[in-house]
Amino acid sequence: MFLTDDNSLNMSGYSIDEIFIGMTKSVSKTISEADVYAYAGIIGDINPLHVNEEYAKRTRFKGRIAHGMLTASFFSTIVGMLIPGADAIYLGQTCKFLLPVYIGDTITATGEVTKIIPEKCIAHMKTTVVNQRGELVVVGEAIVMATKKQA
Repeated sequence: MFLTDDNSLNMSGYSIDEIFIGMTKSVSKTISEADVYAYAGIIGDINPLHVNEEYAKRTRFKGRIAHGMLTASFFSTIVGMLIPGADAIYLGQTCKFLLPVYIGDTITATGEVTKIIPEKCIAHMKTTVVNQRGELVVVGEAIVMATKKQA
């Protein structure tokens, strides 16, 4: 299960009028071996760096690492479940991968609203992932559309 910064998911979603600059939401998850194998199976990326411990031990990483896109995929949880939440449309995402995520690492993905274009119902978010040591592992920007009407 995912842990959020306020232990709640926004099942009803936010309208663009309810979103504000500085609004921040986070989710955390410990990456398990099962997560890596399931992701590899779903997308077909069975690179031995992710699924073969003996191979990965001989690389610069000294062990298996999670797929970068698996790590970045938690931005989708923020957009689809938190900001804007239900009925959100994901318009774009940039990512820069800074450090590897290892099996057993606990990551926290965060989205922070940095810009709002109310007439288009669009919000821009700074997106980050940190590991349990507080090290930045992924940075980027999301562009999302809030489609829920104001209550």
